[in-house]
Amino acid sequence: MPEATTQSTTPKIVFEDVRKHFTVKDRTGARQGTRFTALDGIDLEIADGEFVVLVGPSGCGKSTLLELLGGLTRPTGGRILLDGEPVTGPGLDRGVVFQQYALLPWRTAQGNVEFGLEATGVPRRQRTARAREFLDLVGLTGFEDRHPHELSGGMRQRVAIARSFAYDPGVLLMDEPFAALDAQTRESLQDELLRIWQRTGKTVVFITHGIDEAVYLGQRVAVMTSRPGRIKQIVPVALGSRTATDDLRSSPEFALHRHEIWSLLHDEVAKAQQLEKEEASV
Repeated sequence: MPEATTQSTTPKIVFEDVRKHFTVKDRTGARQGTRFTALDGIDLEIADGEFVVLVGPSGCGKSTLLELLGGLTRPTGGRILLDGEPVTGPGLDRGVVFQQYALLPWRTAQGNVEFGLEATGVPRRQRTARAREFLDLVGLTGFEDRHPHELSGGMRQRVAIARSFAYDPGVLLMDEPFAALDAQTRESLQDELLRIWQRTGKTVVFITHGIDEAVYLGQRVAVMTSRPGRIKQIVPVALGSRTATDDLRSSPEFALHRHEIWSLLHDEVAKAQQLEKEEASV
């Protein structure tokens, strides 16, 4: 796949020995809870304009890592840098798309996309034009005046993506955004996302449980261990252009990458399941 941008030698995002601990109350609600480590020593660099996918077993800390990058919570140790500056809280330089659409039900598709633009002080006329531009980009021209309940799940997720791109964040954080969709819609939105990424050159950090989705979308796939989450291995994905063939998922190259990531994940999933059993028996 052609690079969306010319990547500089200075990383856009840097995780340096990032750790995150939580304290969980026991079943009796006692104040003295159990302290467990969600993330332990995460080191990862992401280039400007890169599309990186995180995969790992349930409970390995993927979403926690994204929340830390989004500034929604603080690390227990280590640091996260964005454009060379420590992440200390949320900011409009990062857009977030969750599995749940998180749209405002009383606003139309147009109004939802304009929401982020209002927060950045964009004048009303410019907001309208920019919202329509990004609704067109995600294939929703003609649906500007529909409310979320009048749209399909795939359409609602397109609105969420348009909203995140419209106010021009440098980084897009996506936490299993297509997990709740049917297979055909999911593949369609994967293609849509790749097309938008190539056009805009944004840096994308994407979480998924799907190995096929990880291989199809990512320039690199970071495989995480079972809890405590660490980066087990980073797999570069060399597939050329994802849009040059209609049958990429059936290609031998795709199968090789898929098998490599599956092999890395297999033991970690087994460890995570064993940990869940042990914790449930306590």
